[in-house]
Amino acid sequence: MGTIGHVFVLMLENRSFDHMLGFSGIAGKDAATGQATQLRGLQGNESNVWQGKNFAVSPSATFTMTVGPGHEFPDVLEQLAGVGATYPSRGQYPPINDSGYAANYASAAAQANPQEAMNCFSPAQLPVLTALAKSFAVCDGWCCSLPGPTWPNRFFLLGGSSGGLDHSPTTAEMAEWEAVFGFRFENGSIFDEKLRWKIYAGGDLCMAHALKGIHFTNITPYSEFAGDVGDPNYPAQFTLIEPNYGHVASDYKGGTSQHPLDDVTSGEAFIKATYEAIRNSPIWNSSLLILTWDEHGGFYDHGMPAAATDPGDAPNSKLNQSGFTFEQYGPRVPAVIVSPLIPAGLIDHRTYDHTSVLATMESLFGLAALTKRDASASTLLSLTSLSSARGDAPTSLPEPAKAPAAAMAMDAAQMALPGPPATRPLESMYSDPNMPGFAYLAMRNDLDLSPPQQRASIIARFQGLRTRDDVRQYIEEVRPRIRAARTSKRS
Repeated sequence: MGTIGHVFVLMLENRSFDHMLGFSGIAGKDAATGQATQLRGLQGNESNVWQGKNFAVSPSATFTMTVGPGHEFPDVLEQLAGVGATYPSRGQYPPINDSGYAANYASAAAQANPQEAMNCFSPAQLPVLTALAKSFAVCDGWCCSLPGPTWPNRFFLLGGSSGGLDHSPTTAEMAEWEAVFGFRFENGSIFDEKLRWKIYAGGDLCMAHALKGIHFTNITPYSEFAGDVGDPNYPAQFTLIEPNYGHVASDYKGGTSQHPLDDVTSGEAFIKATYEAIRNSPIWNSSLLILTWDEHGGFYDHGMPAAATDPGDAPNSKLNQSGFTFEQYGPRVPAVIVSPLIPAGLIDHRTYDHTSVLATMESLFGLAALTKRDASASTLLSLTSLSSARGDAPTSLPEPAKAPAAAMAMDAAQMALPGPPATRPLESMYSDPNMPGFAYLAMRNDLDLSPPQQRASIIARFQGLRTRDDVRQYIEEVRPRIRAARTSKRS
């Protein structure tokens, strides 16, 4: 088996496995048995019923949407277990039958046509992802780490836990994190391990910045990524790559995260650029790229997520609104594992979650597990079975299905322009559960870039945000300072 010295993780946003790859029809070799197999995708007759009408899966997803499905803990409960399902605090998750996606989209998203939650992409719509999946290994048993939203799932990737968080955090909760200068895991995060690491951000705001010990100076603009990995002495053993989340106070457009309101093709361009930078670098032969999505975004998936291991690090957390035991995985999300040490055409049916990234690095670099969850997670190292690097890995991937119209195609002058006005400006910022979190990231930058004596007033400003327009104004005040500081850092 060859040696992996560099692990790259690119995590995108809000897409289920079936939504992205269910109609791909990919066939290959079983990663565990070596036998011929097919992806556990869709037959085309999977459906949900709402108000007596049947809504079947269809390869007719659109590149952008006007409203995204819900995916907070109660939304996912209804999606997985059906209308009327309840979760008893500290109890067992109810039986999963995947029957509530259409109903939840109709109610939580207030949409008269729940078909959008059932629509999936055809392989022709996602040529970049499809080509990568066929060229390396695709996992069809990779689940998000809990049946809930973005923030706790991304925390699992970095800390083997969400510290008890089972929902999108509030400003009051995040202000409390600042008592210890950021979100703190009981056992630390992967960035606290004896490991060389780097963080690249496609936009101004980076979710890893929420963690204790991560500062503005630890985050590198993605524009420098290709040049950095072109150095044969690239130092990082672990590299986290975050996309551009777009106009987070309005419509999420202009990003590369594949958020449902943004253009999927911009995310395809981001995947392509990341792969090609690593593939054509001098460190390619010792690299492993893990491409996945934080959670399913409320889109239909017919998989039956299994029981999970409680991380065991936050039994009495105030952040646990639902009394969740963390003993249940969330829905499947796409995961493609890329390395020249992986044979082409592998399909892995085994169960993974985001903490498999941690388990892989712990095994590779001799690190201790952070929680019971990553201690029990499967590693990806059995996929890297070749003794030397393949010579046939593609040096480039297909172009996206259409020219992306967002950040990947913008020049610096366009990127520097203020974002659009907030949609529904006087509405509470909690109408979008992620908006307070992005305001918190703006505050973290504000704190890092301001004198210490301004700390109390900055936190008070953050706590005083109420409306969507409040958040937009605050982010737009901080953004120019972020960009100026980055420019100064590079000069």
